[in-house]
Amino acid sequence: MNLLTREWIEKADGDLHTAQRELRARRQPNYDAACFHAQQTAEKYLKAWLQEFGKEIPRTHNLVDLVSLCIETDEAFAVLEPDLRGLDGYAVRIRYPGQSASKDEASMAVKIGNTVRLFVRPRIGFE
Repeated sequence: MNLLTREWIEKADGDLHTAQRELRARRQPNYDAACFHAQQTAEKYLKAWLQEFGKEIPRTHNLVDLVSLCIETDEAFAVLEPDLRGLDGYAVRIRYPGQSASKDEASMAVKIGNTVRLFVRPRIGFE
């Protein structure tokens, strides 16, 4: 495994742990942050895949665009696209006034982030 791939995975796992911690917080949980970090988990796992296969990694937060690039190397990634569409808005929109995430939204976002993790890790050979 490529060293940069490993770094992407470590960053992604850090985001997932942060998302899970915020979701579990008993005092002042930040569901917006849980959603943001869940989105970041998925984004970084998709970028880890692209890195491992020597693909150019675009500077984007758009999960649909990233999964489309992953599908070019493995069509199985198409199964992730519907969930990623729902997670996509948490990269930017949720961090600004006018939007707030509920506990249910945060729970679903964290679940999707973990789904991407469980999908990508074995395909890269990182278990």
